[in-house]
Amino acid sequence: MRVLVTGANGFIGSFLSPALVEQGHKVTGLAMPGEDASGNEAIGVSTVRGDLTDPASIKGLCDKTDLVYHLAGRVSDWGPRRAFFSSIVDATRNLLAEAEGKVPRFVYISSVCAYGMGKHLKGLREDGRVFRSGVPYADAKQDAEKLCRECHSRGDTAVTIIRPSNVTGPGSVWVRDIVERFMNSAVPLFNHGKYSASLICVENLVDGLLLAGTMDVAAGQAYNFRDDWGVSWKRYLDDLGVICGKKTTVSVPFRLAWPLARVMETAMTPFGVRPVATRHTLGLMGRDLDIDNTKAKEELGWTTRVSYDEAMLNISRWVRESGLLSE
Repeated sequence: MRVLVTGANGFIGSFLSPALVEQGHKVTGLAMPGEDASGNEAIGVSTVRGDLTDPASIKGLCDKTDLVYHLAGRVSDWGPRRAFFSSIVDATRNLLAEAEGKVPRFVYISSVCAYGMGKHLKGLREDGRVFRSGVPYADAKQDAEKLCRECHSRGDTAVTIIRPSNVTGPGSVWVRDIVERFMNSAVPLFNHGKYSASLICVENLVDGLLLAGTMDVAAGQAYNFRDDWGVSWKRYLDDLGVICGKKTTVSVPFRLAWPLARVMETAMTPFGVRPVATRHTLGLMGRDLDIDNTKAKEELGWTTRVSYDEAMLNISRWVRESGLLSE
């Protein structure tokens, strides 16, 4: 198949693109002007340049394309609300307009955050109730999902929505950012790190993406992806700390941190200053997000292939080779 991957050079895209090439697909990656695409190009991925927030720059992007994986979007725990809605909602609207009626299959990579943030989501199934939390990333993902469902309902392009939990692996923000914080300051626990870290290894997620993009049963469906590791935030952070030679030293109550984060975001973000804490991070690390993954198992035959221990070995190797420990 001829496959287009937006965000092909990002964290998940850098694992998905090689997997697609290995399966024999002809893969094109969308990159921003000036973005380094050499890694994917070295394995045979073609690069096209364009900005999803500028419809003129992606005109014809989906011509002669069989399948689109839409991963691109702002991945950050803070920033102006407009920046999230532009890069997530407007970008998705523009790409769907370009793909609709041309591309048979469209897979949108959303997030567990699309259910809403600040509450426990344990056991929530794909048809579970969502809520607006006021966290820009989460609200934007909800709106982008709505655009995808509307597109599918019109019948010209079959759309599948993927909601991963916290994606970890070599290069993940759940590795890089935590290691950098260990090396430069301290990494706090929330509520003593007792809740599940709700992780999914990037390789296991890619397995699911490949299935969702090729199986007929996935058309028009949404799927939760989360590994069956049963690993708490305390264990995960302790294991990353061992790699860094550091330890977690403090625990902060979620109920105290959440309103304080809201105040800091309101006061600091307009001035371009990163808040000390954000509701985005708190919502992911301070609540149980063990969403139900039964549907992906039963309909797609997906399983947790890479174990936690294997994933941590790969992460440890990457951290030591990345130079983060010497920064």
